[in-house]
Amino acid sequence: MADFVRVASLSDLPAGSAKTVEVGGTAIALFNVGGQVHATTNTCPHRGGPLGEGVLGGDVVVCPWHAFEFEVTSGRCLNNPNLQIPCFPVKVEGQDILVQV
Repeated sequence: MADFVRVASLSDLPAGSAKTVEVGGTAIALFNVGGQVHATTNTCPHRGGPLGEGVLGGDVVVCPWHAFEFEVTSGRCLNNPNLQIPCFPVKVEGQDILVQV
């Protein structure tokens, strides 16, 4: 099992915001939903849009390219039940955000 890797600080990710980071060559999108941090792939499975640059509303991110919507808590696509994005385990230790990829 992979180790958790520090990717950001809580001060880098205010509530309601998103941020893109890279872990071992993998682009990860971080989302702060009401103080709870979630991590998904940064790549939309529809056409490769950067989810970390999308608009976050509640626990749903809207891909900036074609408006596909994904729950950042589960990876479920709201527009197409055949699409899903991978989610990654997150831990917060003090001010450090750690992700397991």
